[in-house]
Amino acid sequence: MPVRIEKNKNLTTAFLSGEIDHHSSAFLREEIDKAVNVVMPRELCLDFMHVSFMDSSGIGLVMGRYKLMHAIGGKLKVRGVNASTMKVMKLAGLDLLAKIDCKGEER
Repeated sequence: MPVRIEKNKNLTTAFLSGEIDHHSSAFLREEIDKAVNVVMPRELCLDFMHVSFMDSSGIGLVMGRYKLMHAIGGKLKVRGVNASTMKVMKLAGLDLLAKIDCKGEER
């Protein structure tokens, strides 16, 4: 799964695409954590606009990045999720940890 990361001291954004499953999640965690640990941003944004599928590994990915950002005093935002992924994230309680925006909402 490809991930493109844009970094600066205030905001790091990880643009995810393709499928997030047990095959791709370890790579994504490593790449995102590496960027966060270098920059130490105030906010991390996970952009799901081009994610076509997500299983429970995606929930773990979001929860782990929330813990990472919390540990450094930062915040997590998730954007661009589709309606079905939003439903899964809410069921998992991720909306209590991070701001989550659906596709098509203002950012």
